[in-house]
Amino acid sequence: MFDIDVNTLEPVGEFGSLAWCQACAEYGIKILQSADLPEDLSWAFSEIYTHAPDRFLSKDRPIAGYHFMVHQGVISGGDGVSEQCLSIPGFHAKLRWAYLCNQSRTLYGSAGQKQRGEDEAQLVAHMETYLGYKPDMGGVPAPVWPKPIIVALSHGVEAGGGLHNIAASMQMPSPEFQNWPTTELGVPDFPAMNEDQKNQFISLCGLNAR
Repeated sequence: MFDIDVNTLEPVGEFGSLAWCQACAEYGIKILQSADLPEDLSWAFSEIYTHAPDRFLSKDRPIAGYHFMVHQGVISGGDGVSEQCLSIPGFHAKLRWAYLCNQSRTLYGSAGQKQRGEDEAQLVAHMETYLGYKPDMGGVPAPVWPKPIIVALSHGVEAGGGLHNIAASMQMPSPEFQNWPTTELGVPDFPAMNEDQKNQFISLCGLNAR
């Protein structure tokens, strides 16, 4: 199994940036390479961040996101998300950048993961009340988590390891969230925002104002 002291990691880029996505994919590959995976296992991981700031995108990089996977005994990954990757069962997230960005820098174990989910659900509920419609933040259709993959990606999570904490440790803060109110885990605290902040966050998510 892949062991790492995340305190030795340095931030390499913002959430969704090329440098950060490349680094996350590289660690995903290392984790899978260190795991005792069944020879016949095919599984893929991908995250696409929609409505990402223009500074992350270009003609050569039309989407912000990354992937890693194991297929026919070959482990691979990198920036971007290929159609081949998306065709393989696994975890394929496509979510609004601003919805995930800030809290993704927070280190946590299983309890923190649960609390983050609750905080994000509250964020969407408060936005629905404010907007008058339920905002579609994206999602993860039909996730598949084989036990060997769960074991590999969550190894050491309670001690600060695991894919999430590695990615969080390499993430630089994004200026959009500076001085905005957040929960303890970094999830935007919508009710605590003033009107300008609420409208800025709605715009950052690529949503229509009420």
